[in-house]
Amino acid sequence: MARCFSFSSSRNSCFKFSFSLAGLESSTKDLGDGTIMHFWIPKTHKDKKPNLLLIHGLGTNAMWQWDEFISPLSSKFNIYLPDLLFFGDSYTARPERSEAFQAQCVMRTMEALGVKKMSVVGISYGGFVGYNLAVQFPEAVEKLVLGCAGVCLEEKDMEEGMFLVKSVEDAVSILLPQTPEKLRELMKISFHKPQKSVPSCFLNDFIHTMCVENRQEKIELIQALYKGRKLADLPKITHPTLIIWGEHDQIFPLELGHRFKRHLGENAELLIIKNAGHAFNIEASKELCKHLKSFLVNPLTPSKKEINGSSHKKD
Repeated sequence: MARCFSFSSSRNSCFKFSFSLAGLESSTKDLGDGTIMHFWIPKTHKDKKPNLLLIHGLGTNAMWQWDEFISPLSSKFNIYLPDLLFFGDSYTARPERSEAFQAQCVMRTMEALGVKKMSVVGISYGGFVGYNLAVQFPEAVEKLVLGCAGVCLEEKDMEEGMFLVKSVEDAVSILLPQTPEKLRELMKISFHKPQKSVPSCFLNDFIHTMCVENRQEKIELIQALYKGRKLADLPKITHPTLIIWGEHDQIFPLELGHRFKRHLGENAELLIIKNAGHAFNIEASKELCKHLKSFLVNPLTPSKKEINGSSHKKD
């Protein structure tokens, strides 16, 4: 039977309308090497405002992960939102799958848009890309916010039992779900308090709309994250950095946040969001928005201490 109504496609349409109301427009850049990058950019760039780049994670495109933040942040920043390669309307015919290549494509697009300086916020996989932006283009990045981004993971962590999954193949089956059962499993480990009793028809619709296209390429992105990864090989950055983590993250456990803070030292602070999991940008969106404004707008120097996001007391 033909699919008569798609809730996920309807949400995409609503998000596009919401982005337009917030002063953003769709823009596509051909980078000339078989790579097409799609961005949401300001309809009118205001020179007096600082620039803010928001990078989504693996689950969906830019609209789904950042819609809640566009309106409150657009009054303070010129906001730029890429669809990373193999998400939304971004694609490459090139074989590269590393987060370093993603960062290069994002930066080339920003340069084509005339943006040379920006603060960067990356969620989960987007944090890997954001970190690489700071490593490769240090003069372009002013401040960096990384949310539940397991940048400090090592390939051996999976073998040693840090994660719920035992192999990259198991991770792929959950992170790129192809059945309602796997999508429910993803929701269970992504949220501290996952929504229950979601009808299978809605889950199937989401899978059809968001999880089928470019699946093989997305598998290769996940594989590239883990293969041969060692903390000793991770460059250090000196940018003011805010690391944010959901207290109950089951995808990238909180230990990786503490490891990341130790790796960056005094240039970074770790903020822990209580009663939230990996998808803290959904479970604690208002709290996250408040912290983003505070860190990105104020001329502060990161503390050496960690911050508890719910009580705002320093440990």
